[in-house]
Amino acid sequence: MAYKILNKIDSPAQLRELPEEKLAALAGELRKFIIDIVATKEGHLGASLGVVELTIALHYVFNTPNDLLVWDVGHQAYGHKILTGRRESFHTNRQLEGLSGFPRRSESEYDTFGTGHSSTSISAALGMAIASALQGDLERQHIAVIGDASIASGMAFEGLNHAGVTKANLLVILNDNAIGIDPSVGALKQYLTKARVGYKPAQDNIIEALNFKYFGPVDGHDLPGLIKTLEELKKVDGPKFLHVITTKGKGLKKAEEDQVKYHAPGKFVPDTGELLPYDTYGLPLKYQDVFGLTLVELAQKNEKIIGITPAMPTGSSLKYMMEAFPERAFDVGIAEQHAVTLAAGMATRGLSVFCAIYSTFLQRAYDQVIHDVALQNLPVIFCLDRAGLVGEDGATHHGVFDISYLRCIPNMMIAAPANEHDLRNLIYTVQEELPGPIAIRYPRGRGVFPNWQLPFKKMEYGKGEQVRKGSRIAVISIGSIFHNVEKAIDLINKPGKIAHFDAKFVKPLDESLLHDIFHNFAKVITVEDAAVTGGFGTAVLEFAALHSYSATIKCLGIPDEFIEHGSLEELYEIAKIDVESIGKTMTDLLS
Repeated sequence: MAYKILNKIDSPAQLRELPEEKLAALAGELRKFIIDIVATKEGHLGASLGVVELTIALHYVFNTPNDLLVWDVGHQAYGHKILTGRRESFHTNRQLEGLSGFPRRSESEYDTFGTGHSSTSISAALGMAIASALQGDLERQHIAVIGDASIASGMAFEGLNHAGVTKANLLVILNDNAIGIDPSVGALKQYLTKARVGYKPAQDNIIEALNFKYFGPVDGHDLPGLIKTLEELKKVDGPKFLHVITTKGKGLKKAEEDQVKYHAPGKFVPDTGELLPYDTYGLPLKYQDVFGLTLVELAQKNEKIIGITPAMPTGSSLKYMMEAFPERAFDVGIAEQHAVTLAAGMATRGLSVFCAIYSTFLQRAYDQVIHDVALQNLPVIFCLDRAGLVGEDGATHHGVFDISYLRCIPNMMIAAPANEHDLRNLIYTVQEELPGPIAIRYPRGRGVFPNWQLPFKKMEYGKGEQVRKGSRIAVISIGSIFHNVEKAIDLINKPGKIAHFDAKFVKPLDESLLHDIFHNFAKVITVEDAAVTGGFGTAVLEFAALHSYSATIKCLGIPDEFIEHGSLEELYEIAKIDVESIGKTMTDLLS
C-alpha cells in the first residue's frame, strides 16, 4: 500500500492543511502503517489501532503543540508519534537508541508528559491547565486521553476530584474500549457499559456529579462526528469530559477478535494478522507460568491460598488460579494500592495471600507496603514479576529498584531465586508459617530447566549456598543473573580461581556464609540485576564495614542512571552485567 497522504504529513500543521474529506483515507493509511511496522518490529498494537481516528481528530482540531495533549500510559500513542514528525524513524521504535515505546518529553515537543505507568494523565494535564491560567494564558487547551481501565485507578479519581472544583481549561477524553491489557473489571466498568447504551446518562452521571460537563458517548471511529464534537468542546469553559467508544485493534480482524493477545502480539503477517510461528517445544517455561501453575498446584491442597493481581492476570499468569479457583483469585484492576491493602486485610484473617505485581508497579503502592503490611508484620507474599531489566519497554518498566526500596523496610524479607526450581520451592515454603512479609523477585522471560516441575523442597529463610569452589575471588550473585556469572567463570577459564556463591536472600543476609567468605577471600564481587545504589551489593558492603573486613569489594549491577530501551542483551552490556563484562571484572581482579 502506498502511503500517498501519510508520506506528506511531517507535522500536525500539515495535517491541518488537509481538507476534511481526505482524513478517512489518511486514517486507513495510518492504520496500515502501524500494522506494517509492528508486524516486523514488534510492540504494542491493539491500543494504537483503536485510536487512529481519535488521534487524527485531536491533532486536526487542536493547535498542537501549543495546545497540550497528554496520552495516559502511552500504549496508544503510536499514531500520535507518526503524525508528529517521527514517521521516518518509527521503525526504530523500542530499539536501542531508537524511539521510545511511550511518550517522552525529551523525544518531541508534542510529547508533553512522559508516561508509561497508568492513570497519571488527568493530574498532569490539570497541572498544566492551572499553570497556564496562572501565567495568564487562557486560550491554551489541555487534553488528557485516558482508557476505561486506567480511569478506574485511584489516582485518576484524585485528579477528577480536584479538577471538578477548579475552573481549569481541561478536557478529559475517556477512550472506552472495555479493555486495558486484560478485560476491564469493577463497578465503574459496569457503569460505563450502561453508559455505552444510553442508560440514564443525564440522571445518573458520576462524571457530572464531579462537576464536569459530560458529553457522549460518541463513536470514536466516526471522524466527522469526532471533529464536530471536539470543535464544540473548544468553546466550552471549565472542566469537560468526552466519552468516546472505540474498538481495540480496529482494522485488523484478528486484533479485534483477540484483544488480549494482540495488545503486544510479537511478529505477525501484516495482511492477515496471523502470528508468525515460534517453536517453544522443549524450551523452559516462563517464570510467570512457573509461578502461576505452581500456585494452582499448591492451592489444590491448601485452601488458604489466595491470589491477587492489579490488572495483570495474563502478564503475571495468575489467570491459571483465576480459572481453577475463581472464588480465591482476584483481579482488582489498575489499583496497586488497593491490591496491597486488600492482601493485608486478608492476611489478618489467616489466609496465605500471594500478591502478584510487576516490580515496577509495586512502586505505586509503597506507602501501603510500609504502613499496611510491614508495620503490622503481616505475612503477605509479594511475587514481583519482571524484576530486573525487561528490555524494549524501557525505563518506565525496568524492575530495578525493588531491592533498594524494600531492603530498608523493617520486617520485610527479600528473596531472589536463581532459577525456576528455587522459585517453586520458595512458593512452597512461604505458603505456611511465614513469620512476616516477603518479596520474591523473578525476571521476565524463560527459565533454564525444561524439567521445571520437580518435587518440592522447603527452603531455609536467609540461607545461601556455595555453588563453585575457588581460591582467589569470591563472587556472590543474587537472582537469575547467577547464570551470567556461571558463564563468565567458564569464559575466563581459570580453574579453581573463582568461587561462586548464590545468596538467594537479600534480607536477611546469610551472615554465617558472609563471615566464611570474608575470612577466606580478600577480593569479593557482588552481582545483581538491580540498582547498585542501596541494593544487594550495598548490603554486603555494610556487612563488611560493620565487621571491619578489609577485602576489596566490587559491586556490579544497574548504575545510578535510568537505563533506556533495547534488547536485554544490549542493556546487560550497557550495565556491565553481561557475561563478557563480568568476566573482565574477574580477570582484572585476578591480575
